[in-house]
Amino acid sequence: MATLLHIDSSVLPASASASRAVAETFRKAWEEQHPEGTVIYRDLATDPVPHITADAHSAGFADPSAHTSEQAAAFAGRLRLIEEFEQADALLIGAPMYNFTIPSTLKAWLDNVILMGRTAGENPSAKGTPVTVIASRGGSYAPGSPREGYEYVQNYLRAVLVDFLGLDLDFIVPELTMAPHNPAMTELVPLFESSRERAHEDAAARAKTLAEQLAA
Repeated sequence: MATLLHIDSSVLPASASASRAVAETFRKAWEEQHPEGTVIYRDLATDPVPHITADAHSAGFADPSAHTSEQAAAFAGRLRLIEEFEQADALLIGAPMYNFTIPSTLKAWLDNVILMGRTAGENPSAKGTPVTVIASRGGSYAPGSPREGYEYVQNYLRAVLVDFLGLDLDFIVPELTMAPHNPAMTELVPLFESSRERAHEDAAARAKTLAEQLAA
């Protein structure tokens, strides 16, 4: 059975987080298709991975037999994350927008997983693995919107996940999530509700499609 690697990075609980809520819809649909499958779950807000250190970074470019004890210890943590990433048949990542980009905890996970010559480079080890990113945001940064130029979540993740890691990327974007809480955005509440509904529908459909493809 297929293995799903599910990563959440929102600092908010599920009741207040759009990315967590939509990711949960995806996961439930996935588990309905794979009741005996495996889900590896990482909550980077409650259990963050270490930000990459000089030892962990330099160890990635050195022969393991030449590692210092500090490099070996630091690289062991990276290796666990890399192997977890490589064994997944599909990835689900909750990536809310914080100050125009991804949470630092998600960046730390990516810094640990990206290893040139293995997960990244000419022949990335997880090439072709489908990844669904729930890219929630409080406003709208869609093409044509006033803040289009501030969109650094999808642009960055496309470069990293597709160009570096060779993954098959699909975005689901629940937007305007601050509309119900910000009086200045009251007129945008119907658009928020439509975006939320569409995101949940897309998440369920995407999970079922991937599950069927992997089971074929």
